Amino acid sequence: MTSATRTPSNRISSFILFATVAAAPFPFSSTEPTAISFWCIVLGLGVIAASPRSLRWEHVPLLGLAVIVTLAYAFVLHEQLVARPWVATPHPLWGKAAEALGTPIAPSVSIARNQPFFALGAPLANMLAIICSFIVCIDRHRARQLILVIAWSGVAYAAYGIATYLIDPTHVLWREKIAYRDVLTSTFINRNTAAVYFGSCAVLWLLLLSQHVRRRLPAGPFHWRSVPRRLLSEMPRAEVLSFAMLFLCLAAMLMTNSRAGVVLSLMALVVAFTVFFYRDLPRRGGIAAALAIGGLFALIFLQILGGNVSGRFDVQGLSDEGRLETYRSTLRMIADHPWFGSGLGTFRWSFPAYRSANVSMWGVWDLAHSTPLELAADLGLPLAGLTILAWLIVLAVLIRGARIRRRDLIVPVGALAVAILGLAHSVIDFSLQIPGYAIVVFALVGAGLVQSFPSNNKYDAYNDLSKTLP
Repeated sequence: MTSATRTPSNRISSFILFATVAAAPFPFSSTEPTAISFWCIVLGLGVIAASPRSLRWEHVPLLGLAVIVTLAYAFVLHEQLVARPWVATPHPLWGKAAEALGTPIAPSVSIARNQPFFALGAPLANMLAIICSFIVCIDRHRARQLILVIAWSGVAYAAYGIATYLIDPTHVLWREKIAYRDVLTSTFINRNTAAVYFGSCAVLWLLLLSQHVRRRLPAGPFHWRSVPRRLLSEMPRAEVLSFAMLFLCLAAMLMTNSRAGVVLSLMALVVAFTVFFYRDLPRRGGIAAALAIGGLFALIFLQILGGNVSGRFDVQGLSDEGRLETYRSTLRMIADHPWFGSGLGTFRWSFPAYRSANVSMWGVWDLAHSTPLELAADLGLPLAGLTILAWLIVLAVLIRGARIRRRDLIVPVGALAVAILGLAHSVIDFSLQIPGYAIVVFALVGAGLVQSFPSNNKYDAYNDLSKTLP
């Protein structure tokens, strides 16, 4: 699609989308119910205002996948909220409470009545973000604008985070920190989520830098030994700027002192660089060599500039015993309620009955620190399995897009690398449960998905596909 054929009505939706991904991390990473409700309303208006006329038949299966996941969520939430579920069995705790009180109590599948309705906001905002982005970013110019908005927003939050860390690291905006008082969190409450957010922005800046570099190199496969000489002979301002912004995001990421966030972000950078340049790598073992060399550089970078993170590995290892025991306790929760869970957003009420004696009594475990496990505990194994399957399909489409796209390659590659980072970190933490980060990831994934297909323009489609043929 060319700029002359853009859908005028999508200007409103694109403005809403760009403003949302830029502002979502600001109000304490949008974890407050009022902020989540606001983003649901705003993104809902963006979806309503978006025109789907430019969608093509190849996009229908992905929209169908979104509909299936939405209907599955609706069915499980229906069972958890209504007084008389169709197939689910009420939670036995209600019967025990009625017996202890000697008075009848209306049972519920959810351990906390009506809580699934109040917890629906975050997943709803994510779904609206990916749908709005999917429709808006069918225009390749809008997709590139989204990349730039996220990248520059990350720079702004990184600069703010570094400044506040140097001035007063004990506050998040105008509130005093409860935890993480000696590390950078910027506008986020949790340092781990801040780390993967800045890591995601660093991925986009690396891709923007790589795009500038690739344009200066000769077409087709090139000799990597000659690359440094070519690059150092002349450094255009765009490359210097991209490198400076990349370094700023990396600095903010390292200052969070998050072990998993930093390591997984560095891995995402290696993946993004390798996928972007995979056509220029040697046929035999090129990708494996690039991953190995990139991993070595990431390790050296971590050792030289990430001393505090390395120190945490030396003292605490790869994980703490409390988190592993929490995973075991969550598995017992899933085993007791495998089909419909204990209710969306009810982990903090369900977990105390399963809390291991090996876990310190200090603190409240209001999250499982593993999104897939918490999803299965709250909503049941079938819906958790469907969600995982949907993500696998999304990753497969993004990989396909990274293979066939030639123009705007940074869109599917950026979405792929950031999705891998967010998903991998959510296996051992809860970053995708934080709306301020999740909305950004889902919006980027929506753009990557729709840009994973060749352009409707015949000339653009030829450019996308011609160089993938043997």
